[in-house]
Amino acid sequence: MSGAGDFDLYRPAEEHEMLRESVRALAEAKIAPHAADVDERARFPQEALDALVGSDLHAVHVPEEFGGAGADALATVVVIEEVARVCASSSLIPAVNKLGSLPVMLSGSAELKERYLRPLAEGRAMFSYCLSEPDAGSDAGGMKTRAVRDGDSYVLNGVKRWITNAGVSDYYTVMAVTDPEKRTRGGISAFVVEKGDEGVSFGAPEKKLGIKGSPTREVYLDNVRVPAERMIGAEGTGFATAMRTLDHTRITIAAQALGIAQGALDYAKGYVRERKQFGKPVGDFQGVQFMLADMAMKLEAARQLTYAAAARSQREDGDLTFFGAAAKCYASDAAMEITTDAVQLLGGYGFTRDYPVERMMRDAKITQIYEGTNQVQRIVMARNLP
Repeated sequence: MSGAGDFDLYRPAEEHEMLRESVRALAEAKIAPHAADVDERARFPQEALDALVGSDLHAVHVPEEFGGAGADALATVVVIEEVARVCASSSLIPAVNKLGSLPVMLSGSAELKERYLRPLAEGRAMFSYCLSEPDAGSDAGGMKTRAVRDGDSYVLNGVKRWITNAGVSDYYTVMAVTDPEKRTRGGISAFVVEKGDEGVSFGAPEKKLGIKGSPTREVYLDNVRVPAERMIGAEGTGFATAMRTLDHTRITIAAQALGIAQGALDYAKGYVRERKQFGKPVGDFQGVQFMLADMAMKLEAARQLTYAAAARSQREDGDLTFFGAAAKCYASDAAMEITTDAVQLLGGYGFTRDYPVERMMRDAKITQIYEGTNQVQRIVMARNLP
């Protein structure tokens, strides 16, 4: 028999719970009041960015040596989860800051880390991630963006699509083909491109089903000259860095799904206690109770899997690839089911924009799609069975 202390492994540390309380209070006070307007007008949630930067919660993953909070993977999950509980669009600020900057943290030179992580940590810049293209979605190796060496620089040409926070972020991790013969086996490299680089421009914002407050745009690279020292890692290592990044950041999408689902469940619970039909609260009917029980069960299963994956991310365990994919896939599927049931529990009211659950249902859908569709996640899991 193991000692009782071993069971602490199955619950977050006290500092994680204290962090949750502080983020929840901030989210409810500073972010939630604007969530409906952000969605309705499809505008960037500036109030959320200001609040997160003001509390140093916009990029908690950045190490302390670069001015960051040095938060572990689970703390980052908690931040994203609690922001997503009130506004999924706003939760993409800390989530995509990690996605965009993690390649630099994993593979960048000391100079690159100092140059780009410090402004991120200080809230002076945001980071985005440019992997997908019009003809390269799930098949990232099919990208056409080229980077050609020219003296001490690389010249980049191509189009990146579905780029979260494009036009708002100052820095972009861009994957480009440097050796067309090798492709994913050493022919793709990663670079930091700055918003102000000559030849960088952006397409019109996509008109989306959900996460409307987080701008999604194409990024155009027209003869963008990038100094060679802005390459992330050695030439040809970009695809490996991209895949390693996703092993870690798929967990942040799971966290976003958890938050959306929790917000929907919380609202539905409150509603069925107040709404009366046939002379008693709707929540007193067994059919409704069973729905709530299933929603809570799926959510808690997703949370445990996500937190276990976060622990593996922090330790860089060998089975991280499986757990990252599993957490993202399961949590997002659960979020779609839970938000759909929340709409059902509110009946006709749930179908209107006067109540938040329809927004949560729309927002949940993207978590099954981005950072690898859930069909791709199942391929990844099958190839990496523990």
